[in-house]
Amino acid sequence: MSMMELKQLDQLGYVLLEDIYSTGEMQSLAQVIAARLAQIVNTSALRSRGELYGSRNLVDTVPEIVALGLDQRLMGFLQAVLGGNFGLVRALYFDKPPNRTWSLPWHRDETIAVQRNDLGGTYFTKPTMKGGVAHVVAPPSLLSKMLTLRIHIDAMTDENGPLSVIPGSHRLTEANLSAPDPVTIHAWQGDVMAMRPLLSHSSCASRPGTLQHRRIVHLEYAASPDLPDGYAWHTYLSLHSLNQ
Repeated sequence: MSMMELKQLDQLGYVLLEDIYSTGEMQSLAQVIAARLAQIVNTSALRSRGELYGSRNLVDTVPEIVALGLDQRLMGFLQAVLGGNFGLVRALYFDKPPNRTWSLPWHRDETIAVQRNDLGGTYFTKPTMKGGVAHVVAPPSLLSKMLTLRIHIDAMTDENGPLSVIPGSHRLTEANLSAPDPVTIHAWQGDVMAMRPLLSHSSCASRPGTLQHRRIVHLEYAASPDLPDGYAWHTYLSLHSLNQ
């Protein structure tokens, strides 16, 4: 963790942390995820024609993710950004399997997973259920205090549908999101991309004929275990909970 990395995150809304995990660690992680998710038959595992392309609720389905998300190599950065009370609140998995690719339009990550979404109030809106878990849309005041880490199990190249971002858009209103030029993100296997949820981002489809996967573990963190209006995080795993 360096001051330059923290400055880039603050100004641009994202920063690439290079060489956090080894090739061997990423290969082992891919095998563990594949084995765990092969046993899942509910809607938390997302498949198309037999190909797994994503999974929600990874903390529950792949418990090894907890140690990964609270790894000591990430602690200094997470504490510098979020403070000492931060917790892991959601973990997702994405893949773009060869011949089963997909894309996403420009968007921000505005939903959070909660224990109940029927409590009313004015702070949270648009209650939904995803993979059997309650979700709500959170306001910018909360999302600006959160952080996402994207762990690259595979290298992310022009060939396998890389992520694109609008630098600085985590500070912009919806009306101004198209102002800056987008940037395409490339990463090596084992790199970790840190980004603010309000950073506008999109993902293009993989190129036809590619044999490359693009597997990502997507980890979301919050600065505090407390939510207003009686709401509670679906999951809140801190360093303290890991050590119990």
